[in-house]
Amino acid sequence: QVHLRESGGGLVQAGGSLRLSCTASGGGSSLTSMGWYRQAPGKERELVATLSNGRSTTLIDAVKGRFAISGDNARNSIYLQMNNLKPDDTAVYYCHAYKRAWGKDYNYWGQGTQVTVSS
Repeated sequence: QVHLRESGGGLVQAGGSLRLSCTASGGGSSLTSMGWYRQAPGKERELVATLSNGRSTTLIDAVKGRFAISGDNARNSIYLQMNNLKPDDTAVYYCHAYKRAWGKDYNYWGQGTQVTVSS
């Protein structure tokens, strides 16, 4: 069973920066991809960024040029560097991991970390 532990959320003023971290344990080395989702109050959870096979990255248009996702395979960890934060970025950010094994898809979620951006 893969366990994801997140850290790095907090309160920041608009224009500020935060760095989120997520570390996988219990089988983290077998993961195909890891990424970040977020869910704002009253909205559905949305994908923010992914890192696949340790090198391929995607970012949604709303954060391109401001956020960057990176990983450390040796630590089974990913990071989300968030710069020039906006109030619209306020949400709970969830770490996600995916792997396919024995013909089945496995999705894992962290507990979430709150990011609040004040105007």
